[in-house]
Amino acid sequence: MNVSRETQEKLELYHGLLKKWNPRINLVSPTTLKDAWERHFLDSLQVFSLAPSKLESWADFGSGGGFPGAVVGIALHDKSPSSKVTLVESDQRKATFLRTVSRETKVPMTIVSERVEHIETLKSDVISARALAPLDALLEMTALHLREGGTALFQKGENWREEIATAEKRWHFSWHPHKSVTNPNAVVLEIGELSRA
Repeated sequence: MNVSRETQEKLELYHGLLKKWNPRINLVSPTTLKDAWERHFLDSLQVFSLAPSKLESWADFGSGGGFPGAVVGIALHDKSPSSKVTLVESDQRKATFLRTVSRETKVPMTIVSERVEHIETLKSDVISARALAPLDALLEMTALHLREGGTALFQKGENWREEIATAEKRWHFSWHPHKSVTNPNAVVLEIGELSRA
């Protein structure tokens, strides 16, 4: 992973917390823990690598175990310490884990344990989500919280083209698929210029 030594150390600390907490709270599938560096950390860093070079705020929806949001928070803190990262996770136990990651790595992140639809408008420069909802539903959430001119980065599986076709019935948006570095059938969808059809 092309990150600083300090970021690498924080990610290793995070990895240790994930292994410790996962048996009690199902943060990620137990079968993926042995490949966590590729399946979760590298998978999240590829999302961070697609972000604009200058940004003030990043929001991650349905953060779960913190992928990609908490990994982004750690990587972004190294490059832009003043940028704000908000992780939205309605499950209280997972939110507690995310607060622990933030505290133990000493990386400030705002953890909001509510449903995305019920929180105040974030006006974020970037919004990310992994395995949360179909694209059409994600765009509904994104429209509430993305600032004008902002970018959404969504990790999607092999049915991403069908999801775009469905979403285009209700939304206008630009999109660009970036081939996943961890799964040949997956992409990171870069979405912009979002408006209702």
